[in-house]
Amino acid sequence: CSFVHSPKSFPKLKNDTFLRAARGEETEHTPVWCMRQAGRYLPEFRETRAAQDFFATCRSPKLCCELTLQPLRRFPLDAAIIFSDILVVPQALGMEVVMVPGKGPTFTEPLKEVEDLLKLRQKVDVTAELGYVFQAITLTRHRLEGRVPLIGFSGAPWTLMSYMIEGGGSTTMAKAKSWLYRHPEASHRLLRLLADVITDYLVGQVAAGAQALQLFESHAGHLGPEQFEVFALPYIRDIAQAVKSKLKEEALPLVPMIIFAKDAHYALCDLARAGYEVVGLDWTIRPQEARAQTGKDVTLQGNLDPCALYAPKEKIGELVRKMLEGFGTQRYIANLGHGLYPDMNPEHVGAFVEAVHAHSRHINKH
Repeated sequence: CSFVHSPKSFPKLKNDTFLRAARGEETEHTPVWCMRQAGRYLPEFRETRAAQDFFATCRSPKLCCELTLQPLRRFPLDAAIIFSDILVVPQALGMEVVMVPGKGPTFTEPLKEVEDLLKLRQKVDVTAELGYVFQAITLTRHRLEGRVPLIGFSGAPWTLMSYMIEGGGSTTMAKAKSWLYRHPEASHRLLRLLADVITDYLVGQVAAGAQALQLFESHAGHLGPEQFEVFALPYIRDIAQAVKSKLKEEALPLVPMIIFAKDAHYALCDLARAGYEVVGLDWTIRPQEARAQTGKDVTLQGNLDPCALYAPKEKIGELVRKMLEGFGTQRYIANLGHGLYPDMNPEHVGAFVEAVHAHSRHINKH
């Protein structure tokens, strides 16, 4: 049994289109995957999740594996992303997070004062605290049978810090941002601690079998350019550099890394030079503009408005074609500009995936 879950004997990869595009190599079609492709829009997902507490699901490698594979049974996606949550990192630091129905993730005791930082674990053994994610990755990598690559991920330091102080979602992030203005040193202490844990966590995911990594700076849009440059970008850069040097040290594969900083157009130039092979984009920027700002040396990923999937299927096809014409079919990974919503029709997700393949093949031929 131990053999089945050992990372050493993974099945051979049959479709490496996503990895080739991430590395900037030529592809016959544009690869496509969706943020939150393992999610509540699928009836089978809701069924699998029904009886379980959300974080209990995250801690079950078998359930994470099943949820990760569900969308691949339906759609010819070019990548799988492990089912997990970004808030497992604050949990590893000793914070309690519960999923409240109708409200979302909620911290029972958010950080209020600088002294609260002392309650956090200062040294985290990621295998002890997050080994269940590693097990889920190894199991899923075997069960994928080489169909497509498996993406691992983490939240970025500022995004995690904002949750840890706000105690949940927020429209303004005013509590977290007030720390940046009132307690800059303590903010940096917390961000540094998070960056170190995230680095070990991402390296552990590669050791467990992840073939690419995505860093989610989902709350970048709450910062302006100055704050982003001081409190987000340096840690985003550090993580890319530290992950790569640790992968080398541990003789692990140097996997492509994706940075997705939502609503951070003001930082696209910097993000393109932050050490990531791929820059993910939300739907509020024109493809041509994004290309102009990021240059020739990174792959772009994105950025169809998720709400476009509410359109009739033919319309989805037209929007996809336009998007492909804007980005070009090479050095490009098609995706949505953010995650799928729970009330979306799975058939429309299928139409999106198929349109990317069909239109990119057509453009490449002609």
